[in-house]
Amino acid sequence: MLGQGVLRECLVDPGVIQVQTVGRTARGVQHAKLRELVLNDLSHYESLGAQLSGFDACFFCLGMTSSGMTEENYERVTYGITMAAAEMLSRLNPQMTFIYVSGAGTDSSERGRTMWARVKGKTENALLRLAFKAAYMFRPGIIEPLHGAKSKTPLYNVFYTLGKPLFPLIRFAFPDQILTTEQIGRAMLAVARHGFPRQILETKDIRAAAKI
Repeated sequence: MLGQGVLRECLVDPGVIQVQTVGRTARGVQHAKLRELVLNDLSHYESLGAQLSGFDACFFCLGMTSSGMTEENYERVTYGITMAAAEMLSRLNPQMTFIYVSGAGTDSSERGRTMWARVKGKTENALLRLAFKAAYMFRPGIIEPLHGAKSKTPLYNVFYTLGKPLFPLIRFAFPDQILTTEQIGRAMLAVARHGFPRQILETKDIRAAAKI
């Protein structure tokens, strides 16, 4: 869902020359500056080689719920797939800015009680050690989908549909807990272009970056 929102912001931004997506399936979006690459196994990027070279930024939005998963399986996807992509990109594009979508409550110590937060923290820490020009960790809380963005998890879509009338109230009561897909996409573009004082951005930081 977030990837859809970020993709839209990249495509409507006149300063973005080319956008390339990598995923298991094509989004089917038609746009002059969009190129879609389909990769069945997201743990291996060697076959793409030159197709991943020459980019200024990577917005890594892949994610999944940890519900019903063992820590081993969740780490294999969340840490394993992320690092496979990031390690390849850091070798091909040392001047790249890498932005990773983590989540509010991520555990940088990697030792907390919450499984998903530990794994996300491990992933963040590993990304920050790679040889990118810059790396930033985005930790959004509640995300409001805009412009037709939809989650691949049916239960989430039910929540967003039923909860849509409440978003203005939630935004008023908890301004540091909610962001739109549009705000996050704009913030990513701004941080890629101008940087940010902190490498880990919480919700209020993402909101501030979106206004740059």
